[in-house]
Amino acid sequence: MEIEKFVVDYIDEEKRLDMYLSNKLEDMSRSFIQKLIEKGKIKINGDVVQVKRYKVKENDVIEIEIPDAEILNVEPENIPIEIIYEDDDLLIVNKPQGMVVHPAPGNYSGTLVNALLYHCKNLSSINGVIRPGIVHRIDKDTSGLLMVAKNDIAHKSLAAQLKEHSIHRIYIALVHGNIKEEKGTIHAPIGRHPVDRLKMAVVEKNGKDAITHFRVLKRFNNYTLIEARLETGRTHQIRVHMAYINHPLVGDPVYGPKKPKFNLKGQMLHAKTLGFIHPSKGNFMEFQSDLPDYFQKIIRILENKIN
Repeated sequence: MEIEKFVVDYIDEEKRLDMYLSNKLEDMSRSFIQKLIEKGKIKINGDVVQVKRYKVKENDVIEIEIPDAEILNVEPENIPIEIIYEDDDLLIVNKPQGMVVHPAPGNYSGTLVNALLYHCKNLSSINGVIRPGIVHRIDKDTSGLLMVAKNDIAHKSLAAQLKEHSIHRIYIALVHGNIKEEKGTIHAPIGRHPVDRLKMAVVEKNGKDAITHFRVLKRFNNYTLIEARLETGRTHQIRVHMAYINHPLVGDPVYGPKKPKFNLKGQMLHAKTLGFIHPSKGNFMEFQSDLPDYFQKIIRILENKIN
């Protein structure tokens, strides 16, 4: 069991407790924090929280009791995965489109974690039984590079770099429309959609700061191939930000047009570049991943139409 303690600053006053803690403890979801509230694992000024929607006040002293990880009930599976790099501290995996990163209630098989458990004897335990080793995620239908921690020391180092926004992450995306600018920055907060709770959206209230830099690589009449660099890492960030400026990702079933083009299975988004400081060696490492075949095929189709 681990105890975390926070003292509320005036700038956070009136935030809901679950939201305040999910901002402070980025590895924990609001739903997990709500469960801890229900179980009496969170105290404010020494008293167990009774109100689920409690709004924090300046100088509130919050203690959260983080339970030990449960016994792992996610089974290793012999699923082929492409490992770009591996050492005693970490792996770099090239995830294919269509693979879920980690199990969720009701879906405990066929994920990257199942494959990692088969491949590795050790994975970090910081993210609990469902997400061992997982430092960051990409969506099921986003392909590309992910870093995986083999031990807790490596995990903490990589997670700290993510929090400091020092990890170099570049994505390639195909979006609808012709972007006129050569490059740009989208600085707009992202939070849960106010109506559709399954979606994220640009929202002022309860949104987390989000910054995406983009650069045009090529234009194809009604489509644009871009490079997107993440400064922050919010859920669905590139997808939400590009839809926000009216250039949703091609194939995006959530934020794009209702009738998908090219008979795609998901959004055309690929995590191409990943760079970071190695947790124990201290040197900067950067990895690249080629665009998957389906992505290259669509680009060739668009190139042939403009030639």
